[in-house]
Amino acid sequence: MKLEGKVAVVTGAGSGMGKEIAVLFAKEGAKVVVADLNEQSAQATVALIEAGNGTAVAVAANVAKEDDVRNMIDTAVEKYGTLDILVNNAGIMDGMVPAHELTDEAWERVFAVNATGPMRAIRKALPLFMAKGKGSIVNIASVGGLYGSRAGAAYTSSKHAVVGLTKNVGYQYAKLGIRCNAIAPGGVKTNIGAGSSAPNEFGMEKAMAGMGINPRVGDPAEIAAVALFLASDESGFVNGTVITADAGWTAY
Repeated sequence: MKLEGKVAVVTGAGSGMGKEIAVLFAKEGAKVVVADLNEQSAQATVALIEAGNGTAVAVAANVAKEDDVRNMIDTAVEKYGTLDILVNNAGIMDGMVPAHELTDEAWERVFAVNATGPMRAIRKALPLFMAKGKGSIVNIASVGGLYGSRAGAAYTSSKHAVVGLTKNVGYQYAKLGIRCNAIAPGGVKTNIGAGSSAPNEFGMEKAMAGMGINPRVGDPAEIAAVALFLASDESGFVNGTVITADAGWTAY
């Protein structure tokens, strides 16, 4: 198994890509801290892992709150003795709101979850990785972090920030045995937009302009497979970069 004996923290693991990543990591031998804003969803993922004879624990965590982030990482150490892998998957959309209609509140909310949350988790995990001389960080970015109009202004900017953070951490800690990479998914079938209000018409029109050239929508399990590669020793020479997983959409 590719992650035998490893301990992983996965955020937003109650559904979608995070759930698939947590389940796959457990199948590959990792002990998984399943972190999610919705504790019931996190528990459901743990139940699924345990049904497959895997090992996991659920933690309720709002990554926009530093205390929750600290508790999430501390739980891994307290429960399993260490941390080897951090997957920053939790994220929220922005309703496709364009810059001229964007409020400070919406901007700060999106950045708190999508960019500040991963930064705080990385900041908490790094000393553990530095002490043991190894560790792998996988950030879930987006093709919206590589291009200009796949979402609204706040989401696009937050995912560009994740890409920059990934490259900075990847290079600066490379000689300490720590790797930091990101995945930029294209359209994937998840519930990230669930519960949000109707998308902004102006922003939606601009963001959807390229959908006609999208070869297909992906499955969360396909992103999990890329995350497994980046978390495992198989990607030992891959660092500070972004792997695009979008069926070739951005290659056009």
